[in-house]
Amino acid sequence: MIWTSPLKPIAADDSTVSQELERAVAARPEHRALIDGPSGAGVSFLELLRRIEKIAAWFRNAGLGPGECLTVWAPNVPPVAATSLAALRLGAAVTGVSPSATQHEVARQIAMARSSMLVTVPSLAEQALAVAKRVVVIGEAPGAVPLCELLACTDRAPASVTDPDAIALLPFSSGTSGLPKGVVLTHRQVVAVCRQIAAAAGIGGHDVTLAVAPWFHIMGITAELLVPLIRGATVITAPRFDPGSFLEDLRRYEISYIVVPPPVAAVLARHPDLAAGGLGHLELVGVGGAPLPIAVQLALADRLPGCAVGQGWGLTEMSGAICVPGRPGGTAPGTVGGLLPSTELRVVEPDSGRELGVGDHGELQARGPQLMQGYLGDPAATTAMITKDGWLHTGDLGRVDAAGNVVVVDRLKDLIKVNALPVAPAEVEAVLAEHPDVLDAAVVGQPDETTGEVPIAYVVGGARLAVAEVSAWAAERLAPYKRPRAIHLVDRLPRTPSGKLLRRELRTAPPR
Repeated sequence: MIWTSPLKPIAADDSTVSQELERAVAARPEHRALIDGPSGAGVSFLELLRRIEKIAAWFRNAGLGPGECLTVWAPNVPPVAATSLAALRLGAAVTGVSPSATQHEVARQIAMARSSMLVTVPSLAEQALAVAKRVVVIGEAPGAVPLCELLACTDRAPASVTDPDAIALLPFSSGTSGLPKGVVLTHRQVVAVCRQIAAAAGIGGHDVTLAVAPWFHIMGITAELLVPLIRGATVITAPRFDPGSFLEDLRRYEISYIVVPPPVAAVLARHPDLAAGGLGHLELVGVGGAPLPIAVQLALADRLPGCAVGQGWGLTEMSGAICVPGRPGGTAPGTVGGLLPSTELRVVEPDSGRELGVGDHGELQARGPQLMQGYLGDPAATTAMITKDGWLHTGDLGRVDAAGNVVVVDRLKDLIKVNALPVAPAEVEAVLAEHPDVLDAAVVGQPDETTGEVPIAYVVGGARLAVAEVSAWAAERLAPYKRPRAIHLVDRLPRTPSGKLLRRELRTAPPR
C-alpha cells in the first residue's frame, strides 16, 4: 500500500533558491527580512538583496562559483544568511558546521566538501585560519577578511544562477550510524522542500519566526531561514539558546511560529514564565530533529491554548522533511501527522521487502521531489540508500494509522531483541521521561548470554531521583522483557545540537 498526501501537490518548475528570493523581494521590498534578536537591528528584503549582491560580487572575484563550496562555521546571525545566499546566487554550494565542532571536525568536512572558503566569527577565526585556505570573518580578526570589505565591493553584481540542478546545500549526516556523509541537495530539491513546508504549515508574509534551530542543520536552514524568506516572512535570529532570552524574544517580536528541537520544547513546557501568558500571537510550535515525548507535547498544548503543537519527521536525505505539523491542529500526540504535499510513503517488511498495510509495523520508505541527489562521491552508499524506483530507506520503524497519521516507533538498527522479542528504545525512553523527576532518558541494548540482549537505561534527573524509584516506575508500565536491566543516573546524555541522541556514544563510551 502506498500513502499519499491529502494536500494539493506543489508546483514543479526550474526555479532556484535565488530566484525564489528575488520574487519575495519584488513583492515586499520594504518589509523586514532579518532582525538580529539581541540588538533589534534589522534589514528590509531590498537591503538584504543589495548586501547579497555585494557579497556575491566579492565572492566571484575571489574565485567562488559553480562547483565550489562555501563552509559556514558560525551561529545564527544575519550575516550568515547574507553570505550563504550570496554563495547560492553564484551557483556555489553551502555546507554548515556546528559552532561547537572541533578544529579536526571542521578540517575533515572542508576536505570532504572540497570547500575553498570559510565564513566564521572572531572567536573561531584563529582555528578557521588553520584549516581553511581563505577565511571571511563576521567582524575582525588578524589574517581574515572582514565582512565589511565584502559589503564595500562596488563591482557589478553577478546574475542569479539559473541551473536548478546546481548543488545548493551540502549538509552532512549526523554520523550516528557511521562516519558523516555529504548529502547533495540541489536548488530543485531545496525549492521543493521549501514549498512543501510552506504549504503544509501555512507559512506566509504575515509570519515572524525566531530562528533558534541552528542553520548548519537542515531543519534550521530550511524551516527557519529559507522558507520564511522565500515566503516574505521575517526571521529573528538567536545566536544561542537561553531560556530567558528565548521567552523574551517570543513576546518582544510577537513570534507566530517556531521550529525547535525536543530539548528546547521541554524547557519551554516547564519554564515558569510561560504561565505568565503574553504569547497569544504564537500559532505554531513545530518540533523536529528527534522524537517529541507525548508528555512534553501535551504540556505545551495545555500551556499554549490556541497554538498548534506537533512534531515533524524527516531525514537530511529528504531535505529534512517528510511530515511537518500544520496549523491549526498540529499533530496527534505520538504521531508526526500526515505527509507533505507531493510526498509518498510505504511501509515495508524489512526482511522480505513486502509492502504492508494500515497499522502494520515495518520500515518507513519515502519518495518525493525533495529526495536528495545522492551522497557526495559515494555512489555505492547512494545505491544502498535509494531503491531503483526512487524509494528512500529511512531506516525508521513505524506504521500508518487509520487516520493517515505516520507513527515513527524507532530506528530499525536500534531495536533491542530480548529473547527474540523486539524492544523499541524510544518506547522505553518515553515511559521513563513521563516520571516527574526525569529530565532526559536514553536506552540502548547490551549483549546478554541468556536473552541475547537486555535494555540498559541512562537517566538524567533531579537531585531527589533514585534508581529504585525509576525502576519501580518502569515496572508498573512496561512488560518484563521491556524493563531496563540496569538504570544509571548521569548528568547529561550525548546529543547533537538538534537533539538527536547519539546512541553509538552510549554504547562505546557511556556517561558517568
